[in-house]
Amino acid sequence: MKTQVIIIGGGPSGLLLSQLLHVRGISSVVLERKTKEYVLGRIRAGVLEQGLVGLMEEAGCADRMHAEGFTHDGTLVSYGDEMFRIDFAKHAGKPVMVYGQTEVTRDLYEAREAVGGAIEFNVEDVVIHDTKSDAPYVDYTVRGEKRRIEGDFVAGCDGFHGVSRQTIPLDVRREYEKFYPFGWLGILSETPPVNHELIYANSERGFALCSMRNAQLSRYYIQCSLSDSPEDWTDEAFWQELKRRIPKEQADKLVTGPSIEKSIAPLRSFVTEPMSYGRLFLCGDAAHIVPPTGAKGLNTAASDVNYLYNALRDFYENGSKDGINGYSEKALLRVWKAERFSWWFSSLLHRYPDQSEFDLKMQIAELEFLRSNEAAQKAMAENYVGLPY
Repeated sequence: MKTQVIIIGGGPSGLLLSQLLHVRGISSVVLERKTKEYVLGRIRAGVLEQGLVGLMEEAGCADRMHAEGFTHDGTLVSYGDEMFRIDFAKHAGKPVMVYGQTEVTRDLYEAREAVGGAIEFNVEDVVIHDTKSDAPYVDYTVRGEKRRIEGDFVAGCDGFHGVSRQTIPLDVRREYEKFYPFGWLGILSETPPVNHELIYANSERGFALCSMRNAQLSRYYIQCSLSDSPEDWTDEAFWQELKRRIPKEQADKLVTGPSIEKSIAPLRSFVTEPMSYGRLFLCGDAAHIVPPTGAKGLNTAASDVNYLYNALRDFYENGSKDGINGYSEKALLRVWKAERFSWWFSSLLHRYPDQSEFDLKMQIAELEFLRSNEAAQKAMAENYVGLPY
């Protein structure tokens, strides 16, 4: 089999890249390790930057997002019973879109299927070859059958545990990593959100986040120990703890109900450099991971897709190699800024086991400064809604 771009990974970044390339008449094949149902069953973030919204529009996949998504012009930050608002419209001139990553992925699958886009599922034993040449190829197995696909380029959109990053030799690749000493316990419940905007809460008992997917589907998180498991937490225990961590006025309005999904996510910051090796290009979690604070994971993957898509367009439409040669450097400039914001926002809101009394006072002072300083609010708003591509 031959194509122009071989895409490893059938999550949102791989599908988005594939659909964008299709719009420009560039062929691709997507190789996905799991089934479509498995990919759509993963519960992920739901805050989209305008850059990603624009890419979905360019890909022709934005109709349901605009019909069902929620535009948010601000977010709320609390500490104890104090709460203040960061106004995105005022300080950044644009909103974010609340629309679940699962729904983004579903829309992209439907778009690829509608045009007969090539997607292989249950792909195993993927090996990427000859990326330093002009004719890379990929060997893989599907249901015991060995297959090979040849292309001009390989896009590694296969996540942190995928093969793409491991294909870059260790003497070339450098990795930067930070582990956080806590996790997020999250639940999904068929209840109305406690507020029409997200609430990020700093409390003496630890961080909490009140989010949503739609008017009758809420997503809530609390900081927890890495030694916890979802089974350690009954629904009742979760709701009680959440109420202790958000302002009383919000806690009194909280509508509780049975959880329909419950999971614990560890927090990590991770970046690999470079994000390319010959004609192999890494996108999203294959190259970097951010803590979920600030919802930068999917959005940073989208910025990678933007740079790579435009680089490939420039190559095929104008014969220029400038974009593909500069992809890693350009993508990393924005990646590190997103890493900084996610690290800073996490540091502002969580309780760390080694925090001293001085550290806690500094955390509150930082929150007070953010509350009272327009320049600080502007900086946060610009980072939250997404830095320009």
